[in-house]
Amino acid sequence: MTRALPRWRQRALMGLVGSAVLALLWLGAPLALRRLPVFRVRQVELVGVRNLAPDAVIAALRLGPGASVFGDTRLLADRVRGLAGVAEARVVRHLPAALTVELREVAALTPGPRGTRLVAVDAAGHALPFDPARSGLDLPIAASGDSGVVGVLALIQSVDPALFQTITGARRVARGDVLLEVGSRRVLVRRDAGPEVIRAVVLVAQDLAARGRSYVELDARFAGQVIVRRKATADGAGEGGA
Repeated sequence: MTRALPRWRQRALMGLVGSAVLALLWLGAPLALRRLPVFRVRQVELVGVRNLAPDAVIAALRLGPGASVFGDTRLLADRVRGLAGVAEARVVRHLPAALTVELREVAALTPGPRGTRLVAVDAAGHALPFDPARSGLDLPIAASGDSGVVGVLALIQSVDPALFQTITGARRVARGDVLLEVGSRRVLVRRDAGPEVIRAVVLVAQDLAARGRSYVELDARFAGQVIVRRKATADGAGEGGA
């Protein structure tokens, strides 16, 4: 003759069984749901992309024709992190058929707290958990993580990647303006410069090169003009032109 279990034990056993069933459903549901056509990825939203080509980010995901939003988002994030210049990435699913890729790009390198090594920073000047030697990126070195300096570098990277690749250094000067070192030459811009200013600098530099005219400094801090100088000003303090 078997004895009935006390009620408290029966409740405890039923609770354990229920928890196990729920756990199995939780783990097994994505495997079952990813086969349903309604959950196939039909939209990818990119957040934080400033300089990378959107097509390159989407291609890095390597989504197949039948890819589901219930796929492994950690694997997708790892693939995006593999792109040169990406420090952080995360993929979020939005039912029924969309994915959001959130990433942070590297904009420049700046000396670390003790000046012993270079640290990668984003466009806001925030340090990133990124090893500059990992991808062999050729990034300009900002004298500090000043958001104005790094913001200008990020702007140039998005407007004219060719000019960005020639920048060897950047620092803040008088009145918060930004001085860019381009080889043996210098370019001065305001920290709030827009894309039209960067394009004007590029056009002037191209025109001077085409005419064989030498110069040392381009000053684009003044509305509607780029001043060409044969001698560099002291930390960009001069306002005269040549």
